[in-house]
Amino acid sequence: MDILSLKKLALLGAHKKPVELSSIEFAAHIDSSPQTAARKLKCLEDENMILRQILHGGQLITITNSGIAALQNELNDYREIFSGNGSKKFLSGKVITGLGEGQYYISLDGYRTQFIEKLGFDPYPGTLNIRLDPPSVELRKGINSKIRISGFTRENRTFGSGSCFNIRINDIDGAVIVPERTHYPEDIIEIIAPVNLRKYLNISDGSVVEVEVIK
Repeated sequence: MDILSLKKLALLGAHKKPVELSSIEFAAHIDSSPQTAARKLKCLEDENMILRQILHGGQLITITNSGIAALQNELNDYREIFSGNGSKKFLSGKVITGLGEGQYYISLDGYRTQFIEKLGFDPYPGTLNIRLDPPSVELRKGINSKIRISGFTRENRTFGSGSCFNIRINDIDGAVIVPERTHYPEDIIEIIAPVNLRKYLNISDGSVVEVEVIK
């Protein structure tokens, strides 16, 4: 993926709204020939990083959600590079009651088989929901959720994609799941694990917990 060209499009505002731009104009922005610029745009389109609407004498370009996610991952990588510590990271907060949807979604074969394959454990059907304290909210923004969970369709219903990152809570290895929603709360994390964490850790709403991020 050509992250530099994608970044240039974002700097031109294509992550917020469609930008009218010809290949010649884009070539000037990336210091290349029009042919190279056109090829780069075509590649980004083929990778679903951008959408293009061809116009007379130009085109409207919009960065897709996948493109924005790629840019966010790049930002997270830079945050990790320049944090300079490389040490352990911990997220802390209080246990809260979720919406009760975790058991249903995690039990769906389309998700469960991916969790087993990509995370290495069969998750307990339910999530442990934690409301992060303010410092952990900021730390969470810099964590790259690199484990992709693909969406799927079942019985004419579409289930969305998401991502995960590995964590450890006490002596239990688990993962934070991050649904691909535009307005997902920044201060809430949902944890899956091979056991019922509330029972195993003897915790309830209001309990303060600390979660180690595993790279």
